[in-house]
Amino acid sequence: MENARIVRVERATLTGARPREAGNNARLNIHGIDVTVPLARLTTNEGATGFGFSQASSEEAQAILGAAVPDLLSIEAGVTDVARAFDFPLWDLLGQLTGKGVYELAAAAKAQISEPLRVPCYDTSLYMNDLGIESDEAGAALIAEHAREGYEKNHRSFKIKVGRGARHMPLEAGTRRDIAVIKAVRAAVGSEATILIDANNGYNFNIARRVLAETADCNVFWLEEAFHEDPELYETLHDWMEGEGLSVLIADGEGWAAEALMDWARAGFVDVIQYDIFSHGFSNWLDTGAQLDGWGVRAAPHHYGRHLGNYVSGHLAAAVAGFTFVEWDETSTPGIDASAYRVEEGQVVLPDAPGFGLALEDEVFRAAVKDGGFELRL
Repeated sequence: MENARIVRVERATLTGARPREAGNNARLNIHGIDVTVPLARLTTNEGATGFGFSQASSEEAQAILGAAVPDLLSIEAGVTDVARAFDFPLWDLLGQLTGKGVYELAAAAKAQISEPLRVPCYDTSLYMNDLGIESDEAGAALIAEHAREGYEKNHRSFKIKVGRGARHMPLEAGTRRDIAVIKAVRAAVGSEATILIDANNGYNFNIARRVLAETADCNVFWLEEAFHEDPELYETLHDWMEGEGLSVLIADGEGWAAEALMDWARAGFVDVIQYDIFSHGFSNWLDTGAQLDGWGVRAAPHHYGRHLGNYVSGHLAAAVAGFTFVEWDETSTPGIDASAYRVEEGQVVLPDAPGFGLALEDEVFRAAVKDGGFELRL
């Protein structure tokens, strides 16, 4: 591996599709079916390749061309600054060169990993596809049916988008619908399943308190992005829940990956940090996860809309003790073979394979490189 150098960099974007159109969240309109997957593939002078998420420019590619792989990435320190745009392809490449899965590399200093590695995941597909339905009962029934579909696909944890009253419905009507949906999903998936709710900053303190109080019998596991990040309100919400005997966790970090959230987590009133797996990066997440473990705070990286997050996020679980969930955004992308992964009883089963355990169909990727991508050779 010491002699491996980058002699070729290719960049392209593939397009995937969800099995069902993703509707609105509290802030945004319909998310749709299509998913864009920006990729880079790195090739060494020895013919080894690694690929993964990357939005690198040709200038960033030029900066690593000819570089030795150990000068770009180490297990101990992660990627160097010059290689930051190739974080995921480099980890995959390192796995190919060593014959180890990324989770094995990430957990090099940790205890023995059980094989196969199984990591909890949640179905993140329960968007607001009910907005055109007038009746709360019928609207909630639609989302409950989507949850049942996820259950049939072996999911046992479900994240529900709430906050309909922030934009898409009158405030009172939207709040009632949120509550009806949470109750309907709980009834649909049973008492043993895990329910998470995500307001995308669409609540205020009082609405959050009302929804949690009226769904107390649903045993909500976490409330994500209840409102725009505010340490005073989060601490007050945390204290109120404790007084009410509610064990709901406060999760944040998807939309605003601020350093302040780490301070609030250390202070004890943010329970789950969700920095995006791709914008934060795999190498950074290893450092962040170690900090959170030291404070007893959970980690659950966001990734929605990039497909590969379904697979790469779980590799962190081998190194981060507080890793709680993989966000699972069901998608299929022509050119990406993810068949080595499977979901069983609410857990992603990671493959015993080098790198991230994914395969790239050369013909499809090469066509995408020619159609709007780029290729650089040493």
